[in-house]
Amino acid sequence: MAEAKAWPPGRIKIADALRVLLETKDFGAITTSEIAKSAGVTEALIYKYFKGKRDLLYQLLSEYLEHYDVQVERDLKGIKGALNKLRKLIWSHINVYATDRVFAKILLLDVRSFSDYYTSETYKLVRKYTEILLEIIQEGIKNQEIRDDIPPVFLRQAILGSIENVCLTRVVFDQKISPDDLTEKLCEFVFKGIEHGASKN
Repeated sequence: MAEAKAWPPGRIKIADALRVLLETKDFGAITTSEIAKSAGVTEALIYKYFKGKRDLLYQLLSEYLEHYDVQVERDLKGIKGALNKLRKLIWSHINVYATDRVFAKILLLDVRSFSDYYTSETYKLVRKYTEILLEIIQEGIKNQEIRDDIPPVFLRQAILGSIENVCLTRVVFDQKISPDDLTEKLCEFVFKGIEHGASKN
């Protein structure tokens, strides 16, 4: 995780308690009283720092995303070529699902059923990541690495959708995720369709 902000100890305990509970339980099955008990605090303290259980979930996801966005930008430094950057981004995306199942569960499963998630501050952090992906695609089109007859936003959706589809079942059933193997297969599939000079018929 990224360096912790200067949060009050009680808030940190509450967020950590939810993180631990999510390792073995679905979010919907976790109660605020259970979070409070696990954190060693009162339920009232949860409502001092958070609007409720869902707000706590969003803020926990924000912590993960803030760390991940910084990591992605760092990982891409020094990499030349849009396709090389895409490969690295795909690997990094799959790797975080492989190494942090709580993050994967929250992002792929828990928050998506809540309509207010898509207007939340947390979702803006998701959009920041997807904008990085879009910029790489646009760079590839400009440099003639990526074909220009498919809208960049569509390519972004296709890449993100592919990553999520190959990982989702593995996350749900807690199966092994191999970043190297899945990245190789995805890039073989995706790049043959988007590389400049690929068939446009």
